Amino acid sequence: MELLQLQYFRTVARLEHMTRAAQELRIAQPALSKTIARLEEHVGVPLFDRQGGRIRLNPFGRAFLNKVEAALALLEDGRKEVLELAGLEHGSIHLTTLTLARLSEPLGEFLSLHPNVNMQITQASTEEITQLIEAGAVDIGFTAMPLEYPGIAHVTVLKEQLYLAVPREHRLASRHAVRLSEAAEEPFIGYKESFVFQKMNELFFREAGMSPKFVCQVDEPGAMVSLVRSGLGVALFGCKSEEDTGIVLLPIEYPVCQRDYRIIWSEKRYLSMAARKFRDFVIEYFSNR
Repeated sequence: MELLQLQYFRTVARLEHMTRAAQELRIAQPALSKTIARLEEHVGVPLFDRQGGRIRLNPFGRAFLNKVEAALALLEDGRKEVLELAGLEHGSIHLTTLTLARLSEPLGEFLSLHPNVNMQITQASTEEITQLIEAGAVDIGFTAMPLEYPGIAHVTVLKEQLYLAVPREHRLASRHAVRLSEAAEEPFIGYKESFVFQKMNELFFREAGMSPKFVCQVDEPGAMVSLVRSGLGVALFGCKSEEDTGIVLLPIEYPVCQRDYRIIWSEKRYLSMAARKFRDFVIEYFSNR
């Protein structure tokens, strides 16, 4: 059984399509088919069900895939550890995050201190972040959603207070603080339903006993600020520094509206020295703010 066979099998199992797998792997389809056939011969059972030109991972294949994923992840961990011990690289970090808005400053400072570190960043949903961490595809995750998964460690590094954002001419603009329910009849600007911040905001609305009417739902904070400033509606907003952009950010007395940002990593995977340094740097960075 060869390492290349296992890597090819993993790709074919993920795509369940021999032609697309061959294209992704940049090899000829007949060569890929022969490689998979030799692997099945070595394992002793067929790993795919074949009907006409279609292939589907069968129960044997699914069981085998779990072991292959674990084995390849362990081999990659070993490669990283050996390279570090041998001093053959300056270090690399694969970071996944929902948003870079709160992470850009510590990220910039870390890279200025460690310019030789190879940083790769992937933006993903909270569900995808967890999956990537569990699979060992990334080193560090940064998320605002609460999570409890066995084998995934996390440290809360930032607590962000949310405000009711209103135009400067709004009836509530002169208030020092408000209850969220006071805006129950207001038109709201929200995030798109699939956006993680919207899912969190829905929890605050339910706690306040209200079901706001959304006149527009966007996918980035800048658009929200612009629409509130134009007078289209009000919004839940989390960045106090935006107060000088033509809107008023009112503290919310009830319910407590707060996002907790976390650094997460797998306790089951090897974490490179560079990744450990970055994790510890981010934790310390926010603890001093």
